[in-house]
Amino acid sequence: MDPVIVIAASCLVGLAVVAFALLRAWHEWLDYKRQELERARNAARVSIDTPEDGHGLDQRGSGTARIELADLRERIRKLEAIANGVEL
Repeated sequence: MDPVIVIAASCLVGLAVVAFALLRAWHEWLDYKRQELERARNAARVSIDTPEDGHGLDQRGSGTARIELADLRERIRKLEAIANGVEL
């Protein structure tokens, strides 16, 4: 058997093994990220369902979200004014 063929076949097998290992690692990483997202969703669901005071939704979280939303709306208004060339 020609040594070039043996080397080429060995390289091809090695490349296939590395490709398989990388594909397996990619799938494992994707599964890990899916589990991470699921844990975050469950944690958010638990914090909404069981607030600290035991009276429905967490009022502090809701109020904070409203303040942040109002702040974002104000920033958007300012950016739109800047884009239109209006002096604030």
